[in-house]
Amino acid sequence: MLAVKGIYKDGMVIIQEKIKTEKPVNVIITFLEEVKAPVEEKLDMSKFSFKKARKLLESYKGSLSDAIIEERRSAV
Repeated sequence: MLAVKGIYKDGMVIIQEKIKTEKPVNVIITFLEEVKAPVEEKLDMSKFSFKKARKLLESYKGSLSDAIIEERRSAV
């Protein structure tokens, strides 16, 4: 086993030393500093009410499905 230093940036690992191998080798990458993963926003089901959702959508005349699809496409 060999340990080398490198930097992770924008989805790439840049190794700081030249390493020559005869064939591809498996590696394990350990982050030495704490990395905070983004927190996903989730619906709190204890605060959700179908009755309130229906009330909010009473005056909406378009397609809710189409609106959600468009919102998700624009987020990408």
